[in-house]
Amino acid sequence: MTRGSKDYLEDMLDMSEFPINDSQSEIPQFFTGCNVLITGGSGFLGQLLIEKLLRCCPDIEKLYIFMRAKKEKTPEQRFEEHFNDPVYDRLKKEQPNFNTKVIMIHADLSKLDLGLSNDNRERLLDTNVIFHAAATVRFNESLRNAVNINIRGTKQLLLLAKEMTKLKSFVYVSTAFSHCVNNFIEERYYPTPMETDKILTLVDIMDDEKLDKFMPILIDDWPNSYAYTKAIAEDTIRQYSIGIPVCIVRPSIIISTADEPVSGWINNIYGAVGVVVGSAIGLLRTLHCDPNKVADIVPADYVISHLIVAGWDTAKRRNTLLSIENANPDIPETERVPIYNYVSICQNPITWKKFMKLNELYGMQVPSTHVLWYYMFFLNKYKFMHDMYVIILHMIPAVIVDTMLFLIGRKPMLLKAYKKINRFSSIIAYFSSQEWRFSNDAVVKLWNRVTPADRQIFNFNMNNLEWELYLKNMIPGLRLYLIKDPMETLEKGREKYRRLKVYHYSLLTVITVLLVWSVISLVNRMMSFL
Repeated sequence: MTRGSKDYLEDMLDMSEFPINDSQSEIPQFFTGCNVLITGGSGFLGQLLIEKLLRCCPDIEKLYIFMRAKKEKTPEQRFEEHFNDPVYDRLKKEQPNFNTKVIMIHADLSKLDLGLSNDNRERLLDTNVIFHAAATVRFNESLRNAVNINIRGTKQLLLLAKEMTKLKSFVYVSTAFSHCVNNFIEERYYPTPMETDKILTLVDIMDDEKLDKFMPILIDDWPNSYAYTKAIAEDTIRQYSIGIPVCIVRPSIIISTADEPVSGWINNIYGAVGVVVGSAIGLLRTLHCDPNKVADIVPADYVISHLIVAGWDTAKRRNTLLSIENANPDIPETERVPIYNYVSICQNPITWKKFMKLNELYGMQVPSTHVLWYYMFFLNKYKFMHDMYVIILHMIPAVIVDTMLFLIGRKPMLLKAYKKINRFSSIIAYFSSQEWRFSNDAVVKLWNRVTPADRQIFNFNMNNLEWELYLKNMIPGLRLYLIKDPMETLEKGREKYRRLKVYHYSLLTVITVLLVWSVISLVNRMMSFL
């Protein structure tokens, strides 16, 4: 494509193409009468996406949710329990009849043809908008499971989407770290570590033992199977989305909600939240982390708003994009499939040091009754120092406590717990000890295309986030939603924390005295030989 035609294309897709009506909200109107399919609806993002769409776009016609059997529960049992979560309390008050729109579909993304029955496959053909958020997000997931869910499931869903004649928009949720082997990540496609069909064939012909042996060679410089398979899945989108109005959203580290539907809601301890919770309850005491590096974290509800707006915008650009694609098959991939790096570093960065200091400040104001020990946490830039702290602050106390438990006839448990914690912190260390540069021009331009009325409903502008207020509200949310400790127990928590503080500093005093005594004794013995 020549420079002149590229400039013309950018002009065609610029915000001037879509005149803004300042007086009304366009996005809920777009979803009026739409049939929406959400994959990954039982996950963290999926739940928030379901809640936001049903509450803020109340005239959606149907909302399809994929469900599979899990942990000895049938899809029906899981679906029946799904809306019991407090994240849906506001929706139940504002839209009490929302459940008449929700349709559960038996499906499994890791299976051939998504595990859909013929009837369900036919039913889904009237879908207008797809949000593909399903993925296995476990960093240490086996390569087979990661490939089957993150890559095979994406390919199968795209093939199904091509049969949907009324499809207006397909939003794929990736990750900002899908191409973390690059120091600077732009909003564009990167070379795939392996072609989609080749990795699928490899998984099909190899048994688990051989696949596990080959995994370190396959993922190469990628830190884990999650980032590796997400990088390939993006190329799956590129390859199999021709003729489909699609976009890719790459959020960075997603943590608790800032405002909607409630402040501080989260239901998992992955990533940065795991660090906060682990240190708050007194178990995690060290992390290999450069405190001056940016913690590229984003609030979950901001991500959800961005996904919905990206879905609307993709549909709005659909006719222009498809006509240009038909006229010029050589259109750049990122013009055909917009990619959004939804990150905080470009507009509103916060360092790991400030992030943890604010959590410490506000965490000590609302201690939980489930706290095990007083807060003591160190960010260690150097791996050697972190390893020393692990031995001194994790392993030695674990051995001592477990020995005492064994002697009194109770089951030792702390050493086992610390082995898991140390594995978790080693995975996090890849992201906390480095820093990436991103471009997010597409995100900023998308915000500029949103009407003022829609900005009030679907806020995803990171410039609007006040970190201190956000983290102040996040901490009580972690206490309530993750640790399951209601605010009514706050005084008990504070009393327990005061006792633990006394124990903590008493123990440090005793250890310090013993160390000083040992050093003096050693020096005296050495002097006696002179």
